[in-house]
Amino acid sequence: MIWNLLRRLLVAFTALAFIPSAFATPNDGSTQRPLRVMLIPADGGTATGTLADFKPLFDAITADTGLHFSLRVGSSYSAVVEAMKGGLIDVAWFGPVAYVQARKAGAAELLAVSVRDGESSYYAGIFVRANAPFKTLADLGAKRMSFGDINSTSSFSYQVAMLLEAGLDPARDLSELRITGSHAASLAALSSGLVDAACLSFNSYLRAVDAGSVHAEDYRVLARSEAIPNPPLAMSTALPVAIKQKLKTAFARVHQAGHIAAASLRGYGNSPVDRYDAAFPEAAFDKPAQMLERIGDPQLGAILRKAGQR
Repeated sequence: MIWNLLRRLLVAFTALAFIPSAFATPNDGSTQRPLRVMLIPADGGTATGTLADFKPLFDAITADTGLHFSLRVGSSYSAVVEAMKGGLIDVAWFGPVAYVQARKAGAAELLAVSVRDGESSYYAGIFVRANAPFKTLADLGAKRMSFGDINSTSSFSYQVAMLLEAGLDPARDLSELRITGSHAASLAALSSGLVDAACLSFNSYLRAVDAGSVHAEDYRVLARSEAIPNPPLAMSTALPVAIKQKLKTAFARVHQAGHIAAASLRGYGNSPVDRYDAAFPEAAFDKPAQMLERIGDPQLGAILRKAGQR
């Protein structure tokens, strides 16, 4: 089916991108063989965005442990999952659903989750123009919607689940469905009038407002998800136990070790964080796992076919 074909193509693309390092699995964290880190392209995957958010954090871990890292942003959420499954990276920053995919394959285990004001959660939203007539999700029937990456927890999975719970099948009931590839692109489709509603996380929306890309008074929230565990950092299950423990210890104390300024300790959406929790419970990802099971290949295939009709 279409979905399986796309997955195979993504695996092939990712493997080609990592040919120089594919024979060193895992790396040892030396300067010659740094641990390979890949980050999901949560806000478009630009060097000044997601990469800049996390470089100070990993620099601090290097200062604490002597482990070295090579960071890059994946071309898609799937590329990060497949790179971890293929043994081509050692550490990843995932969306919750993407992490569940890698964990289910036995390729990833939890490293740490960011904490701010005692909370380790964020929200997915469905946004509309401020003057739109919609009052409930049911009003979106026969309307146009934009989504981010199909493996994104907060720009796809939770919104699809919310629509299904409201009695709307995205593939059947929407007049037009756009898969834009990122939170920012989903919001841009709404801003430019291409769609009637956009799916993205609140973090990404607030980042766009702070950057001046959009004006808050022009938009409103039609629906908000329940709390979702923050996008986690995860380690390859193939890493030596000693390196895994060193990483967990370092992330647990990074806010205390003096190797990073508090203002530079960041997480998803460039949001300041207080610390990283290396003892975060795996059970917190059970709900994203249930979400993934609900939106299986048949539903994804129908959505992709609908998106391809434009």
